[in-house]
Amino acid sequence: MKEISLDRLYQLFNRSKRNTENVIKAAPIGICITTPSGHFEMVNPAYCEFYGYRQEELLGQHLTHVVPEENHAILSALHTEFMQGNEDQELRQEWDVVLKNGGRRTIIAEAARIEADDGEPRKVTFIIDITQRKQLEERLKQANERLDHLAHHDELTELLNRRAGLQRLDEEIKRCERYGTPFSIAIYDLDDFKAINDTYGHSAGDSVLQQITSLVSAVLRDTDLHIRLGGEEFLIIMPGVNSEEAYQGMERIRESVAQQTFTKHQLTMTLSSGITSYVEASGTRLLDRADKAMYQAKQTGRNRVVIASSFM
Repeated sequence: MKEISLDRLYQLFNRSKRNTENVIKAAPIGICITTPSGHFEMVNPAYCEFYGYRQEELLGQHLTHVVPEENHAILSALHTEFMQGNEDQELRQEWDVVLKNGGRRTIIAEAARIEADDGEPRKVTFIIDITQRKQLEERLKQANERLDHLAHHDELTELLNRRAGLQRLDEEIKRCERYGTPFSIAIYDLDDFKAINDTYGHSAGDSVLQQITSLVSAVLRDTDLHIRLGGEEFLIIMPGVNSEEAYQGMERIRESVAQQTFTKHQLTMTLSSGITSYVEASGTRLLDRADKAMYQAKQTGRNRVVIASSFM
């Protein structure tokens, strides 16, 4: 549907009432005139073409005929306000509308009041189809949301990525320092994960990572943060718990993983984990302590959880 300057149409209307009907019929955009009660009194060819109706199918119908049922009441109320001369009412509005074939489109509707030959007011409404623009806006919105998600999440596991995770760790440190609330972190690593990739291929390895991280997330509390540091190494931030409570939580996770099989190959996996609690240290220092405790778990047989000792 072609666009035309609405100011130009207003000028034509105001020039002579006798020209109104001719202007409406010739206009390349949809125009309708409705009575004070909200019924179509005139619809131009462009209006009929847009909605897919013949003129006789629309004349006499209520204007809510072309909007979704859920919007009937609000449109009727707005029309009544408009016809009563509410000067504060927005004259240019966006609406979803329904075509004769059931299709839905989005329009901009701009209204003006005119006086008819009977001395009663009428509403002239001009419509412009903005469906494609709205669809483009929605696609751009979804693309931006996806880009924002990818900027903070690991694409394979959908967990927070390293950068976002370390930011959250710094935030937790500041919260701990301000309010004195405890928190612990755990780093875990999948044992002998390289053998999965070497034997079954990287697609199998990716599937294992997805299934295990999903399992771990299901065992964690809602307040815990699950982060992929890289490869098969992960960080868990556990607000409000000390190292012993974190140990119990990681033991449940370790046992859950060890008892499951993964992928179509029915693979078994274990993990090793190191835990430390916050004691006036930077995020880097905390990670280093947890990492050393995890290394100790690896060195002493794997498939175990170790709490960082004070000298680490």
